[in-house]
Amino acid sequence: MEEKFLLDANTFITPFQNYYPFDLAPGFWTQLEPKLKLDSVYVLDVAKNEVMKGEDKLSEWFRAIPDANIIDRRNASIVEKYGEVLRFLQDSPLYSDKALRIWSDVNVADPWLIATASALGYTLVTFETSAGIISVNNPSRKPKIPDIARKFDVKCENLFYFMRKMNIVWL
Repeated sequence: MEEKFLLDANTFITPFQNYYPFDLAPGFWTQLEPKLKLDSVYVLDVAKNEVMKGEDKLSEWFRAIPDANIIDRRNASIVEKYGEVLRFLQDSPLYSDKALRIWSDVNVADPWLIATASALGYTLVTFETSAGIISVNNPSRKPKIPDIARKFDVKCENLFYFMRKMNIVWL
Protein backbone atom coordinates (compact mmCIF):
# COMPACT_ATOMS: atom_id res chain seq x y z
CA MET A 1 0.00 0.00 0.00
CA GLU A 2 1.28 3.45 -0.94
CA GLU A 3 2.28 5.64 1.99
CA LYS A 4 0.07 8.71 2.33
CA PHE A 5 1.23 11.90 3.98
CA LEU A 6 -0.45 14.59 6.05
CA LEU A 7 1.66 17.76 6.25
CA ASP A 8 1.78 19.90 9.38
CA ALA A 9 1.88 23.69 8.85
CA ASN A 10 5.44 23.74 10.16
CA THR A 11 6.56 21.68 7.14
CA PHE A 12 5.90 24.86 5.15
CA ILE A 13 6.63 27.58 7.71
CA THR A 14 9.96 26.24 9.02
CA PRO A 15 11.55 25.77 5.57
CA PHE A 16 10.24 29.19 4.49
CA GLN A 17 11.74 30.90 7.53
CA ASN A 18 14.91 28.86 8.06
CA TYR A 19 16.01 26.53 5.26
CA TYR A 20 14.52 27.27 1.86
CA PRO A 21 13.56 30.93 1.45
CA PHE A 22 11.96 31.61 -1.92
CA ASP A 23 14.82 33.82 -3.12
CA LEU A 24 17.56 31.26 -2.31
CA ALA A 25 15.81 27.94 -2.89
CA PRO A 26 12.99 28.38 -5.39
CA GLY A 27 13.56 24.80 -6.60
CA PHE A 28 12.25 23.39 -3.31
CA TRP A 29 8.92 25.20 -3.73
CA THR A 30 8.72 24.41 -7.44
CA GLN A 31 9.13 20.70 -6.68
CA LEU A 32 6.81 20.74 -3.65
CA GLU A 33 3.86 22.37 -5.43
CA PRO A 34 2.89 19.42 -7.70
CA LYS A 35 3.26 17.01 -4.76
CA LEU A 36 0.38 18.82 -3.02
CA LYS A 37 -1.90 17.65 -5.83
CA LEU A 38 -0.99 13.95 -5.62
CA ASP A 39 -3.39 11.39 -4.16
CA SER A 40 -0.78 10.64 -1.51
CA VAL A 41 -0.18 14.13 -0.06
CA TYR A 42 -2.68 16.08 2.04
CA VAL A 43 -2.95 19.22 4.14
CA LEU A 44 -5.55 19.60 6.85
CA ASP A 45 -7.74 22.71 6.62
CA VAL A 46 -6.63 23.97 10.04
CA ALA A 47 -2.94 23.57 9.05
CA LYS A 48 -3.60 25.47 5.83
CA ASN A 49 -5.18 28.23 7.92
CA GLU A 50 -1.96 28.49 9.95
CA VAL A 51 0.08 28.89 6.77
CA MET A 52 -2.33 31.47 5.38
CA LYS A 53 -2.17 33.64 8.52
CA GLY A 54 1.29 34.83 7.50
CA GLU A 55 0.18 37.22 4.74
CA ASP A 56 3.64 36.79 3.23
CA LYS A 57 5.36 35.15 0.27
CA LEU A 58 4.52 31.70 1.69
CA SER A 59 0.80 32.39 1.97
CA GLU A 60 0.83 33.87 -1.56
CA TRP A 61 2.51 30.70 -2.84
CA PHE A 62 -0.01 28.45 -1.09
CA ARG A 63 -2.96 30.55 -2.26
CA ALA A 64 -1.76 30.07 -5.85
CA ILE A 65 -2.30 26.28 -5.57
CA PRO A 66 -6.10 26.04 -5.77
CA ASP A 67 -6.14 22.28 -6.40
CA ALA A 68 -4.01 21.20 -3.43
CA ASN A 69 -5.50 18.28 -1.47
CA ILE A 70 -7.10 19.93 1.57
CA ILE A 71 -8.91 17.74 4.10
CA ASP A 72 -11.94 19.10 5.92
CA ARG A 73 -11.55 18.28 9.62
CA ARG A 74 -15.34 18.04 10.01
CA ASN A 75 -15.25 14.50 8.57
CA ALA A 76 -17.11 12.26 11.09
CA SER A 77 -14.26 9.79 11.57
CA ILE A 78 -11.82 12.66 12.18
CA VAL A 79 -14.11 14.34 14.70
CA GLU A 80 -14.52 11.06 16.55
CA LYS A 81 -10.73 10.56 16.75
CA TYR A 82 -10.29 14.19 17.80
CA GLY A 83 -12.51 13.45 20.81
CA GLU A 84 -10.36 10.41 21.62
CA VAL A 85 -7.17 12.50 21.46
CA LEU A 86 -8.60 15.09 23.86
CA ARG A 87 -9.91 12.36 26.19
CA PHE A 88 -6.45 10.82 26.24
CA LEU A 89 -4.98 14.16 27.33
CA GLN A 90 -7.70 14.61 29.92
CA ASP A 91 -7.23 11.14 31.39
CA SER A 92 -3.44 10.92 31.24
CA PRO A 93 -1.55 11.79 34.41
CA LEU A 94 1.37 12.79 32.17
CA TYR A 95 -0.33 15.99 31.00
CA SER A 96 -1.56 18.99 32.97
CA ASP A 97 -4.95 20.67 32.74
CA LYS A 98 -3.20 23.47 30.84
CA ALA A 99 -2.18 20.98 28.13
CA LEU A 100 -5.81 19.99 27.67
CA ARG A 101 -6.97 23.62 27.63
CA ILE A 102 -4.43 24.51 24.95
CA TRP A 103 -5.27 21.56 22.71
CA SER A 104 -9.02 21.98 23.25
CA ASP A 105 -8.97 25.19 21.21
CA VAL A 106 -10.53 24.09 17.90
CA ASN A 107 -8.02 26.25 16.01
CA VAL A 108 -5.01 24.38 17.41
CA ALA A 109 -4.00 22.02 14.63
CA ASP A 110 -2.00 19.42 16.60
CA PRO A 111 -4.86 17.25 17.93
CA TRP A 112 -6.66 17.52 14.59
CA LEU A 113 -3.54 16.38 12.76
CA ILE A 114 -3.18 13.33 14.99
CA ALA A 115 -6.90 12.55 14.70
CA THR A 116 -6.79 12.83 10.90
CA ALA A 117 -3.63 10.75 10.49
CA SER A 118 -5.07 8.11 12.83
CA ALA A 119 -8.50 8.01 11.18
CA LEU A 120 -7.11 7.86 7.65
CA GLY A 121 -3.90 5.89 8.21
CA TYR A 122 -1.56 8.65 7.04
CA THR A 123 2.02 9.40 8.00
CA LEU A 124 2.16 12.74 9.78
CA VAL A 125 4.97 14.99 8.56
CA THR A 126 6.11 17.52 11.15
CA PHE A 127 9.22 19.21 12.47
CA GLU A 128 7.92 18.79 16.01
CA THR A 129 9.95 16.38 18.14
CA SER A 130 9.20 14.32 21.23
CA ALA A 131 9.32 15.98 24.64
CA GLY A 132 11.38 13.02 25.82
CA ILE A 133 10.65 11.48 29.19
CA ILE A 134 7.50 12.83 30.80
CA SER A 135 6.70 12.06 34.42
CA VAL A 136 3.50 11.94 36.48
CA ASN A 137 5.47 13.88 39.10
CA ASN A 138 5.91 16.75 36.66
CA PRO A 139 3.06 16.63 34.11
CA SER A 140 3.73 18.34 30.80
CA ARG A 141 1.93 21.56 29.91
CA LYS A 142 3.03 21.26 26.29
CA PRO A 143 1.97 18.05 24.56
CA LYS A 144 4.10 17.19 21.55
CA ILE A 145 2.70 15.65 18.38
CA PRO A 146 5.05 12.63 18.23
CA ASP A 147 4.34 11.66 21.86
CA ILE A 148 0.55 11.74 21.51
CA ALA A 149 0.63 10.33 17.95
CA ARG A 150 2.48 7.25 19.24
CA LYS A 151 -0.50 6.50 21.51
CA PHE A 152 -2.72 6.43 18.42
CA ASP A 153 -0.34 4.36 16.26
CA VAL A 154 0.38 7.33 14.00
CA LYS A 155 3.74 7.33 12.25
CA CYS A 156 5.49 10.72 12.47
CA GLU A 157 8.32 11.71 10.17
CA ASN A 158 10.15 14.93 9.40
CA LEU A 159 10.22 16.93 6.19
CA PHE A 160 13.49 15.35 5.03
CA TYR A 161 11.92 11.88 5.15
CA PHE A 162 9.03 13.22 3.07
CA MET A 163 11.42 14.89 0.60
CA ARG A 164 13.26 11.61 0.09
CA LYS A 165 10.02 9.68 -0.42
CA MET A 166 8.72 12.31 -2.85
CA ASN A 167 12.05 12.62 -4.67
CA ILE A 168 12.44 16.34 -3.92
CA VAL A 169 16.15 16.78 -4.55
CA TRP A 170 18.66 19.45 -5.54
CA LEU A 171 20.21 19.00 -8.94
